[in-house]
Amino acid sequence: MAGTLQFDLVSPERRLASLAATEVLIPGAEGDMGVMEGHAPVITTLRPGVLRATGAEGVKSYVVSGGFAEITGTSISVLAEQAVPLEEMTPALMDAMVADATLAAAVNPDKDSADKAVADLLAMRAAAGH
Repeated sequence: MAGTLQFDLVSPERRLASLAATEVLIPGAEGDMGVMEGHAPVITTLRPGVLRATGAEGVKSYVVSGGFAEITGTSISVLAEQAVPLEEMTPALMDAMVADATLAAAVNPDKDSADKAVADLLAMRAAAGH
């Protein structure tokens, strides 16, 4: 049986999760990353996408707009810019996230990075059926 690690997900608005997980899949800026007990320590940035945590209660999914993840061999802490449980995501909320990213892209001096964030959100919206 796989070991567990402590998974915590917080956004500026609230704490979304704090649970023992056997695996956490995160949308890393350099690509998707699976994290399990014993993972090498790393801090990484997140891109917009769906984060999935597998624990005793099954798989819990969250939409994140970006942020950071700190990973140790025994825990993963995610600090998200915005995060919403996937079951709470609505088309209106997704549209608001895309509008915010589009507005930020218009004034961001790093145009390529900002445009990629908008494209990631649009792809996530299509994948989530919104």
